[in-house]
Amino acid sequence: MASHVRHEPTARPKEFCMISRRSLLLSSLASGAGSLLFPGEGNAQAALKSLQMFIPAAPGGGWDQTGRSMELALRTEGIIKEFKFEHAPGAGGAVGMPKFLGTKRGQGDAVMVAGLVMVGSLVANKSPVSMKDLTPVARLTSEYEVVVVNAASPLKTMADLVATFKADPAKVSWAGGSAGGTDHILAGLIAKSLGIDARKVSYVAYAGGGPAQAALLGNQVTCGISGYGEFAEQIKAGKLRPLAISAGTRQADIDVPTLKESGVDVELSNWRGVFGAPGIGPDKQKALIDVMERMAKSQAWKAELAKKDWVDSYLPGADFGAFLVAEIERVTGVLKDLGLAS
Repeated sequence: MASHVRHEPTARPKEFCMISRRSLLLSSLASGAGSLLFPGEGNAQAALKSLQMFIPAAPGGGWDQTGRSMELALRTEGIIKEFKFEHAPGAGGAVGMPKFLGTKRGQGDAVMVAGLVMVGSLVANKSPVSMKDLTPVARLTSEYEVVVVNAASPLKTMADLVATFKADPAKVSWAGGSAGGTDHILAGLIAKSLGIDARKVSYVAYAGGGPAQAALLGNQVTCGISGYGEFAEQIKAGKLRPLAISAGTRQADIDVPTLKESGVDVELSNWRGVFGAPGIGPDKQKALIDVMERMAKSQAWKAELAKKDWVDSYLPGADFGAFLVAEIERVTGVLKDLGLAS
């Protein structure tokens, strides 16, 4: 009969125990089963190494410029090194937005650059999707609107324009960008604040700031609205007279009174921000917010803001989400007043 010999287990070296323990942890995390970390080993999610930049507009526009400036700043600071750009232009973002929602769901490295124009476009186009379907990451920049007239206009101040507008709204023509866009929204807000039916605003929509500027210089319209940057050169040349800017307070580098100073209780900024894909969860959202926060604090990003004359209006995560909800409500109300939404 075979004898049975009982072998006592030999003591394992301390180093072997540590290695086995670490290997077990790594294996558990890799399989998705583990959620605890040993003390001192950190609990941060792996840093993002690349970003899919989705631009719901054509290359060269404001959203694309914002995306390219983000890329430059993130590369320069060594925060993100790999980027892939995708463009889906049309209808102020109403074409690209559904595509982003449908193709990027759950992808934590995908971001879309958009802003106020999309809010109005989705409402005006009666889109079945909403910006509330996105994951808010950060508002980044703002550009204020300016109301201008031809330098030869008899209207010297915003008060003069207001008086003329109140006397007969139909006699005041407003030049700006696309119907339902930021410029049109500001004209509607001004009318509403003055107690004038926004549907009486005689708004002339142009393809952009260039054509609107030509109409102003040719005395084809009473006044014009656009981002300050669009009119800055002609203002400096003395060909256009700025009456008021839509900022809440005076801008240090822009010698133009605010609408509020002029008795028009309106404030509006053409903001741009970054959104994550739907369904990414709080951890991936936080990873994107962390990347944007590092970028927003960097010297490279500050240099881009200065170069582009953009106002730093950084607002992260939940705060940006709350701002967005309020902005959608406000814009929807204005577009209804203008007869562009039901």
